Amino acid sequence: MSLQDKITTELKAAMRAKDTTRLATLRLINAAIKDREIAARGDQGVSELTEADLVTVLTRMVKQRRDSARAYEEAARLDLAEKEMAEIGVIESFLPRQLTEAEMTAAIDAVIAETGASSVRDIGAVMAALKSQYGGQMDFGKAGAAVKARLA
Repeated sequence: MSLQDKITTELKAAMRAKDTTRLATLRLINAAIKDREIAARGDQGVSELTEADLVTVLTRMVKQRRDSARAYEEAARLDLAEKEMAEIGVIESFLPRQLTEAEMTAAIDAVIAETGASSVRDIGAVMAALKSQYGGQMDFGKAGAAVKARLA
């Protein structure tokens, strides 16, 4: 079952269960996917998004919600922060399992050895290889800092 089909199935299940939080989040996911499809159609003439494109959309949604939750917490709006965190939980249920710190370190070491990176100038090549192999499975902000520390 494709990711898009899984989202549609979960949407229908949430409607039947009258789970308003999950339903609203799934509708937001569908809207973001539709927006991305429209943009891809206009830019590249692509009719359907790949699984990697869908994972990118979902990852971006999680990042946006984390930023919003942080802002709400700083503004002492805990009710809104909790809502954002609940949405993150729903969105993350469709993403691949995230790598642990140890797995991320091992992946970085493997990619550095694979690409033959030896200096800070090679960070771009290492990050590109990590994104192609582990897209959606790691936080690339943390990975970038780890790669930089490793190559420095």
